[in-house]
Amino acid sequence: MKILRVLNNNAVVVKHGELEKIIFGAGIGFQKGKNDPVNQQKIEKIFSMEENTPKFEQLLKTLPLEVIEMGEEIISYAEGEMHLPLSDHVHISIIDHLAFALERIKQGFPIENKLLHEIKALYQEEFRIGLWAVQKIKKDLDIELPEDEAGHIALHLHTAKLQTGSMEDTMQRTSLIQDLIQIVEERANLELSEQGMSYHRLVVHLNFALSRAEEEKVFDDMDPDMLDLVQTKYKKAYDIAYEIANYVRQETGLPFPLPEIGYIALHIQRILSNQSMS
Repeated sequence: MKILRVLNNNAVVVKHGELEKIIFGAGIGFQKGKNDPVNQQKIEKIFSMEENTPKFEQLLKTLPLEVIEMGEEIISYAEGEMHLPLSDHVHISIIDHLAFALERIKQGFPIENKLLHEIKALYQEEFRIGLWAVQKIKKDLDIELPEDEAGHIALHLHTAKLQTGSMEDTMQRTSLIQDLIQIVEERANLELSEQGMSYHRLVVHLNFALSRAEEEKVFDDMDPDMLDLVQTKYKKAYDIAYEIANYVRQETGLPFPLPEIGYIALHIQRILSNQSMS
């Protein structure tokens, strides 16, 4: 393979067949030029993102090397921890986001994440990796980022899992669940602790319920007598669950059948019971 363009000391563009690819490796572009051969021993990663290659090239040309290297370390660590490859686009999204976050901190602007509680509950593995990334940045770059940034990184990693949809889809789902939790808090007149197991179970159940509705999968059935008991004995919880179902239908067009509403009501009832005992 011969070099078409040198992006920086650690990244070059080559022609491979009919495609242009970006090759990343320590020192692979150092003192190199067009038509020079690629040192095969220095190749660490090869990217073939046809529609996104120009943007990635621009990032590699303009961003500090330490930011690019940190982004790549986070991606490599995430792939190892999750035991699966991430989409090629993550190399753009993570590095671009990381550069933006570090610049905001340097300029004195706060980093906030209004979906943090839901991210912690829904994407636990990705959030744990996000925390590792924040600690790594502090250690290597001496820049302290808040826990909120770990949540942002977690969203990018979840979206980068193959076949999990776009970043917009991930944000919309997480935001919708946040709205549903807010309905519970307002109707039950309480503030849920994101550390509590009841909160966690409800968030995870709502996420699975939405996924089943989107994929048109069969919901778990509930015995009619049990459903009747929930509707009468736990009326307040069932009314809240029914309001949640209506909200989901209005926002997304997705239907929740009565048994699903019953199971959501049971989760809400557990929260109400814990409240009365405290």
